[in-house]
Amino acid sequence: MQKVKKVPMRKCIGCGEQRPKKELIRVIKNKENEVFVDLTGKANGRGAYIDRDPQCLAKAIKSKALNRAFHMEIPKETYDELVKEFEDL
Repeated sequence: MQKVKKVPMRKCIGCGEQRPKKELIRVIKNKENEVFVDLTGKANGRGAYIDRDPQCLAKAIKSKALNRAFHMEIPKETYDELVKEFEDL
């Protein structure tokens, strides 16, 4: 009998839907309180996951979901950088 590999699921902070981890984009906060997109999914730091849909990012920004996920106030410049990085994907 072949063993079935478990697929890790994560919740999008924009829409709240559970999806496989590989389908989501990870945003992290490292020890220096820098917030950025982690395309490898393996960088050190606290992570939050967002769908690749730009509307989910807009919802997360509007509801300040990243502020809650990282327990800190995120500057507007950081949100602008995240929007630019999402557009490049």
